[in-house]
Amino acid sequence: MRKVFVTLITATLLTALAACNTVQGVGRDIESVGRAGKDAMH
Repeated sequence: MRKVFVTLITATLLTALAACNTVQGVGRDIESVGRAGKDAMH
């Protein structure tokens, strides 16, 4: 289960990093991933 979770998070981060063109975009993407993870835990 943990391996699947780590793989999913890694794929999401790589996709987010590939999709943004600026440092500000990276920050927004990381912030949204953090929010999504927080929402999933609650």
